Amino acid sequence: MAGDAVILTVPGPQGDREVRISSPGRVIFPQDGITKLDVAKYLVEVGEAFVRANGDRPVSLQRFPDGIDGEQFFSKNPPRGTPDYVRSVPVVYPSARSHPQLVIDEPAAAVWAAQMNTVVFHPWPSRAEDSDNPDQLRIDLDPQPGTGFAEAVPAAIELRAVLQEAGLTAFIKTSGNRGLHVFAPIVPEREFLDVRHAVIAAARELERRMPDRVTTAWWKEERGERIFVDFNQANRDRTMAGAYSPRALPHAPVSAPITWDELERISPEQFTILTMPERLRTTGDPWESFAADPGRIDELLGWWERDLSKGLGELPFPPDYPKMPGEPPRVQPSRAKKA
Repeated sequence: MAGDAVILTVPGPQGDREVRISSPGRVIFPQDGITKLDVAKYLVEVGEAFVRANGDRPVSLQRFPDGIDGEQFFSKNPPRGTPDYVRSVPVVYPSARSHPQLVIDEPAAAVWAAQMNTVVFHPWPSRAEDSDNPDQLRIDLDPQPGTGFAEAVPAAIELRAVLQEAGLTAFIKTSGNRGLHVFAPIVPEREFLDVRHAVIAAARELERRMPDRVTTAWWKEERGERIFVDFNQANRDRTMAGAYSPRALPHAPVSAPITWDELERISPEQFTILTMPERLRTTGDPWESFAADPGRIDELLGWWERDLSKGLGELPFPPDYPKMPGEPPRVQPSRAKKA
């Protein structure tokens, strides 16, 4: 009901803004009774770190009008009634179509997104004014059946060493589920395909060092009980949950930036909407200096060319992408054998 609305005062770089939260008692996370207002207040409390990590980027909003157990959909274009402090920029999708996409520049914009029943924020790895050239190299370490967070930890540690050898500084966060996200800031001078190839080169090097624990196999039937290095998250319009973003899981976890020193002693379940504000107040933001010293992917692209010369070519793209030059057939291995 309209009369139930709550007005939140949200500090930001342009001064305080008042954001109206309608239906504040709507339950978003039933397990712990976390409401729409709770999600909005969480974004107020972590607003500065949230915007530092996800701001000035095209972003997709994963919205749950009836809570995480109900229907969901993604918003990319600005919906009707978007406030004037929430801007958009044109971006080009893999289909070559161009559309405006939302951008978050201040905490009030994130709180407004919560008013629109957003739970998960999916920022691009590139900046709003240069969306074709990523300034983040992202690698998703995805545990497969029979593995979990514990198995992703040594893979992340070795991946950090791989990236360091390539001249990149790695940062890490929990995915908010069972996996880990390893990011490296890069100079935005290469387009998405180059960054994808750099990710594949790093993933193959990691696979060579940990063949029994890590895989780059795109087809699930070939992965086994190993950590999948998801190279396709490096593609245009492929995103993962942003730092400090809630995840749509029962215990209301968030994708939490952590330090490398913490990695072997934390559990991803400990970082939630309810616990993250106090963590930020007491320990600070592990990603505060993320953008201070971006690296270049030239060394990784050298590894890519080296692997090409040895017969290791392109890997499959997602099925909703146009067929790409040099891409192997998009046929599941078991089906290919039957054919």
